[in-house]
Amino acid sequence: MPPPKEPLDAPLPGVVGDSPAMRAVYRLVRLVAQSRASVLLVGETGTGKELVARNIHRLSPRADGPYVRVNCGALTESLLESELFGHIKGAFTGAVDNKTGRFEAAHGGTIFLDEISSMSPKLQVKLLRVLQEREFERVGESRTIRVDTRVIGATNQFLEDEIDAGKFRDDLYYRLNVVPIYLPPLRERRQDIAALARYFLEKYCEENRRDPPDIPGPVVERMQNYDWPGNVRELENYVERSVVLSHNQPIQWDVMVPGQERRMRATHGKPADVDGMIQQLVRLALQKLPPTEGNLHDRLVRGVERELLEQVLPLCDNVLIKAAARLGINRNTLHKKLTELRGNTPPEPSGNDDGSS
Repeated sequence: MPPPKEPLDAPLPGVVGDSPAMRAVYRLVRLVAQSRASVLLVGETGTGKELVARNIHRLSPRADGPYVRVNCGALTESLLESELFGHIKGAFTGAVDNKTGRFEAAHGGTIFLDEISSMSPKLQVKLLRVLQEREFERVGESRTIRVDTRVIGATNQFLEDEIDAGKFRDDLYYRLNVVPIYLPPLRERRQDIAALARYFLEKYCEENRRDPPDIPGPVVERMQNYDWPGNVRELENYVERSVVLSHNQPIQWDVMVPGQERRMRATHGKPADVDGMIQQLVRLALQKLPPTEGNLHDRLVRGVERELLEQVLPLCDNVLIKAAARLGINRNTLHKKLTELRGNTPPEPSGNDDGSS
C-alpha cells in the first residue's frame, strides 16, 4: 500500500514555521515544483529564498539533475556574462581556456539566479532569450547552444518599482513572474520565532557539543516583539552567538542582542517616550483644529498619517520598499495609502528607487 500523500501545506525539509503565511509558501512550492514554469521568489534579505529554491528543485521531476546557484549581484557585467553563458579561449583578455557557463552546466536541472534585479540591461536581453528560446551563444562564439534548464529568480526588491525606474525590462519580468512566491519577513510571522530559535539552538549546541540551554519565557517574548530586520538569518546568528557565550546557562536577551542594537534602542528612546510624544501631538492638534461638522477622528488620523508618510519617504530616499519596511507595513499598502492621500495620483517614481537595503 503506497504511503499517504503529504499535505500541500506541510513544512518543507529544512524550513521551520507553521504560521499561515509559511503554510501558503509550502503550498505554492509543492504546486509549482511539478511544472516547468519559471518562478520568482520575492522577499527581504534573510527570509530563506535559496532554501525554498532548493526545495522546488528537490520536489520537481528535475531532482536528479544539477542544481546551480548564481549570485548576480556579486559579479560585474562581463564576469557575470561569462559565468552564465561561458566563453571560448581568446574571447577577451584572460580567457586562456574555453569555459562552460552555468546555464549549460544546469542542463536538465535548475538554475537559481539570486539578486536578479542587479542584472545589466544587456544581460537581461540574453536572459530573456534563454527563457523564450532556450538558447544562447558563449561569449566570443557564434555557435548556438540549446539548453533545457528551469529558471528560478530571486530578488529582495519589488521589480515593479525597477520597471518604473527604467532599470528592469517588463517583458523579462513577465517571463520570470509566471509563479511569484512571496517569502514573508520574520515580523509578519512572529508565531514562528520561538520554534526557529529552538531549532537553531539545538543545531549549534550539537555542533559545539553542548547541552541546549533553556530559553526563559521573558526572553521568548522579547524575541517575538523584536522586528528582526535581518530576518531568519539574523535570528540564526544571534542564537549561535548565545550558544557560544551562554556557558550552558539560560539564554539572556542582553547576550543574544549585540551591544550596538542596545545603543540603537537607547538613541531612539523607549516606546513610552514615543507614546508621550503622540499624546502631546494629539493635544496640540485638538487645540488648533477649528470646530467643523466633519468627523474629528478621521480628520486627525488622516492628517497624522499624511504627515508621517511625507516625513518617512525623504528619509528613505523615496524608495517605497525601504519606507514600507521602516513603517512596518506592506509595500502595496504603502502605495495605496500614498495614492489615497495624494488625491488618487500615484507617487512619481524616484530615480533612486532601487529598492536596495
